[in-house]
Amino acid sequence: MKNIAIFASGSGTNALQIIAYFQYHENVQVSLICTDNGNAGILEKVKNMPIETRIFSKEEYRNGHFLATFLQEKAIDLIVLAGYLKLIPVELIQVFPQKIVNIHPSLLPKFGGKGMYGMNVHLAVIAAKEAKSGITIHLVDAIYDNGEVLFQAEVPILADWTAEILQKEVLKLEHLHFAKVVERLLL
Repeated sequence: MKNIAIFASGSGTNALQIIAYFQYHENVQVSLICTDNGNAGILEKVKNMPIETRIFSKEEYRNGHFLATFLQEKAIDLIVLAGYLKLIPVELIQVFPQKIVNIHPSLLPKFGGKGMYGMNVHLAVIAAKEAKSGITIHLVDAIYDNGEVLFQAEVPILADWTAEILQKEVLKLEHLHFAKVVERLLL
């Protein structure tokens, strides 16, 4: 059985989609939810599920060796960043090379980098009068939103769209594709 650890900072809609996708899978399971935010909505949503949760302190999170050892002890095969906002420590990337995947709500390399997450991305896309946006699923390296692109999907932006409308359309793409790409990485 392949084990996924999901790192999430917020409400966890992508995390829930991934959990549901693998709930009855023969070869893959979500075995761990990790966060650095004790108030992350995902914690409440999974509290009655048979999935271990872990809230890292600031000190623990900064210690990439601690994180790597903890995840190795849990037999984690893939780390999935689902709305996780912190830069991943280099030591963790070194121990899990090509085994950390992120989803970003734009067509990278556009609208990526530090501070470009959530509504910030959609506001920037609308302000730039882009004709399309979408999602990028990529491997994680030591720079925000810089790793190898594994998958992109687009949505055309209509003239009357707001950032809120764009966010909803992009989220549909995230929910449709993220778990499938994760599955391909593991099998």
